[in-house]
Amino acid sequence: MKDPHCHSSSILVERSAPIAFAIMSDGIQQGQWAWGSANRTEVEPGLFKGTSVFNGQDTYVRLNVDTERFQVDYDVGTSKESMQFRNMSRVIPGEVLKLGADKCVVSLLTWRLATQSDAAWEQISCVHEAEMFLIKGLLERA
Repeated sequence: MKDPHCHSSSILVERSAPIAFAIMSDGIQQGQWAWGSANRTEVEPGLFKGTSVFNGQDTYVRLNVDTERFQVDYDVGTSKESMQFRNMSRVIPGEVLKLGADKCVVSLLTWRLATQSDAAWEQISCVHEAEMFLIKGLLERA
């Protein structure tokens, strides 16, 4: 079944979970792989601004980091005032999946807003799948 409410993407990474989580939970480093908010700057503690490679608009992001669970919830918006929860990442340690301590699985999830067009939903779904390869590349060549 194609889920009409949530899109998920995952990829196996040849790095330990703590190393992978470092890039997923760092607002500046995220700007290296997040096409919707690239070239990040920190505008105030914990609040980041980047530029969408698709439309050139500013995108604001706040990371809500759960280090114990290797999970990050991302609040996103075109302005500081319009930010809302939009995406989540989770890093699953390789040991949990019987892959070994030197590997992990990185996942991105996003939920569809009732206001999103079919085209916008398709775009974010495809983008997240491509971003998985950027994340993998950044981590494995480090």
